[in-house]
Amino acid sequence: MSEHTERQTESSLNNTTGLWVGWIGLILGIIGFFWQPIFLGIAAIILGIIGLFSPQKALNGIALAIGVIVLIYGIAIL
Repeated sequence: MSEHTERQTESSLNNTTGLWVGWIGLILGIIGFFWQPIFLGIAAIILGIIGLFSPQKALNGIALAIGVIVLIYGIAIL
C-alpha cells in the first residue's frame, strides 16, 4: 500500500469518526431536553469538544452548543 493511500484512509477514518461523534453528541443533547439534562448535557459537551479535533467542525460545534444549552436548562430547572 502506498503512502498516499494510507493517508487517504487515515483522513477518511478521522472524518467518519468526527461525523459519528458529532451525531451522537447531537442526539444526546436533544434527548437531554427531556431526560437527565445535566448528565446528557455534559456528555454532549464532551463529545462536541472531542469532535472539534476532526474535520467535522460544524456538526461538532452544534453538538457542543446544544450541550451547553441543555446544561444551562438542566441547572435552571433545579
